[in-house]
Amino acid sequence: MSLLKDIVEAVRGGANGVAEFLSEKSGIQALEIEIQTVAADLLKAREDLTEAIAKHMHSSREISVLKMDIKQREQQARQALEQKDEALALQIAESIAELDADLEEQEQVNTIFSGHVARLRTLVSKTERQVKDYERQLEMVKTTESIQKASEAISSNYASSNSKMMSARDSLEKIKQRQQRSLDIMEAEQELLAATGEKTLEERLEQAGIPESRASAHAVLNRLKADK
Repeated sequence: MSLLKDIVEAVRGGANGVAEFLSEKSGIQALEIEIQTVAADLLKAREDLTEAIAKHMHSSREISVLKMDIKQREQQARQALEQKDEALALQIAESIAELDADLEEQEQVNTIFSGHVARLRTLVSKTERQVKDYERQLEMVKTTESIQKASEAISSNYASSNSKMMSARDSLEKIKQRQQRSLDIMEAEQELLAATGEKTLEERLEQAGIPESRASAHAVLNRLKADK
C-alpha cells in the first residue's frame, strides 16, 4: 500500500505536491489499480472471516454436544454405581474419558478459531477504513488535477483571446488613424484654398454678402420669344 500512502502526502503538499506525485507515480490510473488490488484483498479477507466464523460456530456447537454427552454419561455412571454395577460404571467412565479428551481438543480448536475471527474482524475493519480513506484521497487528487487542467485551459484561452483582442484593437486603431489622416488632409486643402484665394464665384459672392441674381422663368420665356 506504499503507493496509496503517498496520496495522503501528495494532497497534504497542496497543488504542487499533487502535480509532482502524478508525474512521478504514473498518475491517477496507477492509484485506481492499487485501490482495486486492495479491494480484492479486502474481499478475500471477508471470505476468510466468513469461513472462520462458520468454523467457530460449528466448533461451539460440537462443544455443546460433547458437554451434553458427558453429563448424560456421568448420570449413567452414577446410576450404575447406585446399582453396584462397577463394571458398567467403569465402562461408562472410559467413554466419559474419551469424551473429555474430545472436548479438550475441540475447545482448543474453538479457541484458535476465536482468535482467527477476532484478528480477521480487526483486519477487515481496518482495511475497510483505509480503502474508504484512500478513495476519498484519490477523489481529492482527481479534483485537484481537474482544477489544474481547467485553470491551465482558462489561462491558455485567455492568453489566446487577449492576443486576438490586442490584434483587433491595433487594427481598429490603425483604421481610426487612417480616417483622421484623411480628415486632416481635407482640412489642409480647405485652408490652402482659402489662403491662395482660389474660391468659386458663388463662394466670393456669398462671402461679400451680394445676393446672386437669378432670372425668373417668365423673363427667360420672354427672351426666347424675342429671339424669334
